[in-house]
Amino acid sequence: MIEVLSFKKSIEYSRGSIVSKQIIRKNIGTITLFAFDEGQSLSEHTTSFDALLQVIDGEAEITIDKKIYIVQDGEMIILPANIPHSVNASKQFKMILTMIKE
Repeated sequence: MIEVLSFKKSIEYSRGSIVSKQIIRKNIGTITLFAFDEGQSLSEHTTSFDALLQVIDGEAEITIDKKIYIVQDGEMIILPANIPHSVNASKQFKMILTMIKE
């Protein structure tokens, strides 16, 4: 069934937590929505492929290779393969994470 969806309305914030909702899962990659409550974070890690992080609500603090980037609603940043990165919510924010494995 095909339907028109709103990214922002497809996921809700939850107090004190990170909510995720996978939109597409294929062998070649995934598209996942995330809603971060203020103060939540994903600790530093690496992946073996590039990922595209798009903020769709609020503002995210993204650290890539020890450098901090502020990414706001409507902006995006690439998380390069094999480079340490982390995600911090100094404020509530929602994002789309697109990971392509091939």
